[in-house]
Formats: sequence, C-alpha cells, structure tokens
Amino acid sequence: MSLELRQADALVELGRYEQAAALLAKHLATEPEDAAALVLLARCRHRLGDEQQALATVEQALRAEPDSVGAWLMRTHILLALKEYAQAEESARRAVEIAPRYWGSHYTLGTVLDRSVRTERKRAAYEAARTAVALAPEESDAHFLVGLTAQRVGDLQVAQQAYETALSLDPESSEAHNNLSLLHLRHRWRRPGSWTRAAEGFVQSAALDLNDRQARYNLETMAWGTVAGSRWVALAGFAAGSVASGRLRAGVSGGEAVLSVVLCAAVLVGGWGGWFLWLTRRVPPHLRRPLLLVSRGCKPVVAMAVAVSLLVLHSVLTLVLWHVEGLGALAFPLFWGAVITYWVSRGALQRRAPKP
Repeated sequence: MSLELRQADALVELGRYEQAAALLAKHLATEPEDAAALVLLARCRHRLGDEQQALATVEQALRAEPDSVGAWLMRTHILLALKEYAQAEESARRAVEIAPRYWGSHYTLGTVLDRSVRTERKRAAYEAARTAVALAPEESDAHFLVGLTAQRVGDLQVAQQAYETALSLDPESSEAHNNLSLLHLRHRWRRPGSWTRAAEGFVQSAALDLNDRQARYNLETMAWGTVAGSRWVALAGFAAGSVASGRLRAGVSGGEAVLSVVLCAAVLVGGWGGWFLWLTRRVPPHLRRPLLLVSRGCKPVVAMAVAVSLLVLHSVLTLVLWHVEGLGALAFPLFWGAVITYWVSRGALQRRAPKP
C-alpha cells in the first residue's frame, strides 16, 4: 500500500472523510485503476451520504478487479443504504463465493438477510451470523449479529449470551448495550433487578454514542412508563379525597369526620410513600440524574407528570379545603384529563421512535 493510501486510510479511521476523499482523488489521478483506492473512495462517499457516486466508484473498482472481496462488500453496504435489497444480497453472496473462509463475507450476508420480513430468511441470517462467529470468534460484531438474529427468531437466551459475549470482547459497543437492555426490559416483571439493568444499559449506550437516538428513546419510554404507572396511586388518592370531602360536605361530624380524614390521609401518605420507596429501590442514585434529564426534555413524559401532579394536588386540596365551593366540580375534568393525557402522550411517544 502506498504512502498516500495509508494516509487516506488513517483519515477514514479518524472520520475525516472529505480529506481522505481529496487525497484519494489525487492518487487516482495517476493510478485510475487502483481497486483498493477506489474502494476506499467509495467508502468515503458512502459515509458522506453520496450513495450514487459511491456506487459508481465501487463499480469502477470491480471492473478493475472483479474478484475484490472488499469491493463486493462495499457494494453491498451501499446498496443496503439505497434499499436495493435484492442486488445487495447478490453482492453479499458473491463475496461469500470469493472468500468463503472470511468471516466478513458471512457477516455481511447475514446483515442483508436480516432486513427481510420473511421468517425463513431471518433463520438464514442467523445461520450466516453463526458461521461468521465460527470463523472469527474474537470479533465482537459477529457475536452481536448472532444476538440480533437470534432475537429476531425468538431465541432470547442465545441472544442474551451473544450480546454478553460481544460486550466482553468490546465493552464500548453501544448497540450491544442497547439490545441487551431491551432483553432485560422484557423480563422486568419476572426477574428482580431487570428494569434497573435495562436502564443502566441504555444510559451506557447513550454515553458511548451521543448520536444513538435509539438508546435515548428507550430511556424516554422507561421514564414515561414510570410516570404513567404512578397514575394508579394518584387515582387511588383522588378517589379517597373525593369520598372524604363528599362525606364532610354532607355534614358528618365527630368520629365519622375524623375517620374519613384519617382514612384519606392514610391512602395518600401510604400510597405515595410506598411508591417512592419502590422507586428509590428500583432506580439507584447513579441513574436518577440521567432519567431526570431525559424526562425534562421529553414532552410526553412532562405531560403525563403534569396530569398526575394535578390529580395529587386536587386530592390534597379537597381534603384540606373541603368546605370551599367549586373544588369538587374540578374532579370530573381532571379525571378525564388524566385519561386523555395518558393515551395522547403514549401516541406522541411512539411517534418519537427513531426510524430503522
């Protein structure tokens, strides 16, 4: 490899694609049939989002060197970006034919097959990923693909083991942290601590890749679910406050009045005290700040929190200021406001999901 190519390759690894492309163009002006340089230039253009130019460049590389595995693999990735799945699969299979012992060929084929919605092709993607792992057990990406494809076909135990292996090989794999956390989240009701492990994984994923919108969205979903779950505690206090204030306005006195107030206060204090105790055990101190920051920037979470807070405020005020006219009339709109906010905020949260 010439000095210019080594410099361009180093620039690509640093993410300086425009500089690398300029250096490669200068090199290709004197050696236009250098397939390795053409593949690297196609990679730069692919990273810069110029897929058509990238495809034209890699096609030129294949004309210069028809059996270049790197060119066929690069062509596959470009075609995937262009959503030309049939052509991408053809390219990946050609790479496997040329280099059947190279793990990257099988990994790329598995990546292409994984895009299909057909179950049998997802199973084929899983087998391709397993072949990649057998050829290169030290490659974190290969184990991640096994986890991803196993998860697609419903083999969650294999998927978890694969993600854990990927992380043991590459602890900074944000995708592996994110997907393993999704598995933990599925078991949150059956396995104690799963919710907390999921939150830790999403926080770690977001910290490793600041552009990882999926991890942030998963944290938003967890925050929304926590706030939305508290609505049942709020509704219990809301009902207790309404009953107690109604009895007081009806004229009960003495022991009955005291009992009504005490029971309502017990529901409010006991319900929220238990909820906060459960929440502090579920969310350790190092996760509270990230979840709070995510919540503050997510309108569906904020809307749900406001709706719950209004129910709590009404419960307290109707108990303390039971004699004030008009407070009872707010019960109906606040109740239905909380119900409507739940469904509207849930829909808004789903629309925030990153597009695949």
